[in-house]
Amino acid sequence: MKLDELKTGQSGKITKVGGEGELRCRLLDMGLIPKTAVKMIKIAPMGDPLEIRLRGYELTLRKEDAAKIEVEAEE
Repeated sequence: MKLDELKTGQSGKITKVGGEGELRCRLLDMGLIPKTAVKMIKIAPMGDPLEIRLRGYELTLRKEDAAKIEVEAEE
């Protein structure tokens, strides 16, 4: 599943980071690397942006960018 498909409060682990060029590098620099645990904190009322927690901090991403990140949802 993609990161933007997680529901509020749901956790997962990043399996793959997509995107190309500068976008992919920026995502990796923000700590979005494979095997990193993430938790969906908030989704804006209109669905964009999303707030996730990873590595001890909160990160806000556009839904379009989150759709490029594959995660394995935890039960």
